[in-house]
Parts: sequence; C-alpha cells; structure tokens
Amino acid sequence: MAIKPPVDESSLEHKHLLEGDFWRRLPAYGQVDEATFLDHRWQAKNTITRVDKLLAALQGVVPESFIRDAEVGFRSAPMNVRCSPYLLSLIDWNDPYNDPLRIQFLPVGSRLLPDHPKLGLDSLGEQADAPVPGLTHRYVDKALFLALDTCPVYCRFCTRSYAIGGDTEGVEKVSLKANRDRWSQAFEYIASRPELEDIVVSGGDAYQLRGDMIREIGTRLLAMPNIQRIRFATKGIAVMPQKILTDDDWFRAIVDTVKDGRALHKDVVVHTHFNHPNEITGITRLALNRLFEEGVTVRNQAVLLRGVNDTPARMGLLIKRLGYIKVHPYYVYVHDLVSGVEDLRTTLQTALDLEKHVRGSTAGFDTPTFVVDAPGGGGKRNAHSYEVYDRTTGVSIYTAPSVKPGQLFYAFDPIDQLPVAGRERWANPAEHEPMLAEARAQLGLR
Repeated sequence: MAIKPPVDESSLEHKHLLEGDFWRRLPAYGQVDEATFLDHRWQAKNTITRVDKLLAALQGVVPESFIRDAEVGFRSAPMNVRCSPYLLSLIDWNDPYNDPLRIQFLPVGSRLLPDHPKLGLDSLGEQADAPVPGLTHRYVDKALFLALDTCPVYCRFCTRSYAIGGDTEGVEKVSLKANRDRWSQAFEYIASRPELEDIVVSGGDAYQLRGDMIREIGTRLLAMPNIQRIRFATKGIAVMPQKILTDDDWFRAIVDTVKDGRALHKDVVVHTHFNHPNEITGITRLALNRLFEEGVTVRNQAVLLRGVNDTPARMGLLIKRLGYIKVHPYYVYVHDLVSGVEDLRTTLQTALDLEKHVRGSTAGFDTPTFVVDAPGGGGKRNAHSYEVYDRTTGVSIYTAPSVKPGQLFYAFDPIDQLPVAGRERWANPAEHEPMLAEARAQLGLR
C-alpha cells in the first residue's frame, strides 16, 4: 500500500506571496506609505508614460549602460511606455536584463532580433473580420468588442499593436477610441445577429473604462435576448490591483453587471492576464478576494514568453499560484507574430512540452489549454492539433473547420531557435515559399 508522505508546508512555493512595503526598495517610492500606495488614483497619477521620465526614475538604480540600451529599445518598439509604480516596484533592478517583468514591458536594444519574414502588423487578421470598426466577428457565436484603445500598461508583445496606445516612430495606429457612435454601430450589429451569444469586451482594457461605461455596455448587451455570456477583459488586475481595492465605482459596476446577468440567467465574468508568478503579491490576493466574495468569476489568459514562463518550473508555479488566489488558468497562448518582440517568442515544441509537464500537477479545471491563435484569422487552435509541424523550418499548419473551413493557417517558430539548416533556409528569401510548399505536401496538397 503506497501512501504519499505529507509535504512540508514551507515547500509550497505558490503560497509564498510578496508582502510588506516592497515598493520602498525603489528610491522613487521610498517615502510612500501603504495607504498612498494602495490608492488607485495615486497609482494612475504616477504611472509613467514617457520614456525620458521612466529612465530618469531609474537613474542611480541601474547602470548608465542599461539606460542607454533601453533608449535604443524604445526607439524600435511598436508600443509606447506605460508602467505603474506597482509594476516598477516588482522588477528586480539588481538584475534587470533577466527580470521576467522587465522583459515583458521594457525593451532593450541589445536583446532585439529581426522580425520574422512572415510577420504582418495585424497578424491575426482582426480587422479583416470586423463588420464595423472595433468589432471582430470571427467565430459563429462569439464577437470581440474593442471598446477603447488604451490600457493601464503597454505590453511589448501586444497582438493589437496596430491600434493600442499612441503612434510610435514605426507604427501609425488605427483609432479605436471610446466613442459612443462607434459603440452604437457595434451594438446594432450584435443585436442583428441572432447567432451571437458571447461577447468579449476588450480593447485596450476594460480597466480604463469608467464605471458608467461598464454599466452602459453591460446594460446594452444584457438587454439583447441573443446574448448569453459577457467577458470583461483586463490586464489591469496584474499591474494595478489597487483599482479593485479602492475604485469603488468601477468595482461596483463590474459586480452589479455580474449580478444583473445572473438574475437574467446570463454569465458575466472577468478575464485577466498574469504571465509570471512574481506578478502575484499579497495585494493581488486582497483584490481577488474582494471579487471572489462578490461571486465574480475570474479566468486567466497567459502568453507563453521566452525568459518569462517557458520552463516547467515557472509555468507550473504560475498555474498553482493562480489557483491559490482563485483565478482559473484558462489559456496559454503561443506567442503571436508581433513586430519588435521576436526575442520573446518560443517554438511550438516548447508549448507542447510544457503542456505535458503541467497536466496532472493540479485539478483539471485549473489546468490551462495551450493554444495557437492561427495567423490570418483561423482563431484559437489547441497547440497539439496541428496538421503538420516541421521542426527544422519551424513551419506548422493548422486548419479551422468550424471557423473558416477549407483554409490553411501557417504558424512559424522564431528563426533563431531553429536548427542551423532551418536558419540557413530562412536567410534565403527564395526558400520561403518552397518551405511552405513542402509543409503542404505533407498534407497531400500542392
């Protein structure tokens, strides 16, 4: 009879959350008391949105060489800078090059790699599937409503760099500002399509909507007989949990919409976005507890990022820690083709290996599905459901019979992670189409 020995409580790392006044480690916030730091208004007011101010805040904290490196990185980035004091205080400035949060939000020139030759600015084809501005209707019963074009933080790897945040040196953005005339077009379309049952309210980020806007969107959607499910999507909980604790108007707007939906037998939930266990602190737990007490379901959608969560240990800890704070791990996305962040992408094989490791480490409902959002508009496909995967060229092919039947969707591993033979072929533009043809040939197609 095999009996597992008890585990030492101290070894359960997922329960060990950063507590105390950790923000004081950064000189810029050394005199900030707890009440001030927990105030969402102070966090928003002191969020840094200019590169020069960010780098000035780091003077004397990091070597001058790092600041010069970051200046080069920002000049090449498709996204603007936006970092809250909370986020900056979580970065290990003694080792900024390897810190998993710095990697996600602050580019450095020395780590940048050339974009993949098959990259496009709107790599997922969201605009091509938009019947009206800011509404993507790709799946039969679900639509993505981009309510606005700002976020509480700008992730380097944002797949909507074609629209989110202001223009950069390299990218002139599509405008999706919070505009009620544009919203009305979206609502009219949604109401006219009886097959639509599920609406994702995103952007941008629902954190940036005022409470009255949350209520307006929720009321309009819940009043439609066809709508059964609404998801409010926000990265904000990961980078500014203080809003959940101290912005009572926004918090009540979410809670009331959830309860209004429940009274109508409709499901309203929050989707958020944690990528690394270091993003989860004691403050995060307080915020999630407040949502949990009100019966709000929160799910997580992570992105698989090189140097951030691409090892079994890091991904496993992230999943366990999410479960500990009552956030259901839902998806892990294989990194999309996004300009300026080839250094963050991993191979498809990395995702396949991670899925094997994490399955069985916790309950099935707290185990995420690893997915590829097929470039060109195929939608989310289980990572392991590829039709073809050539590990030398890094080319994989997916089909989406319930979304766009008969079409093929190509995904691509980062070139620097391929074997020498694959890197050499991608270095020759004349080899690009033959590599795709070879992949098709494995399907019996020319």
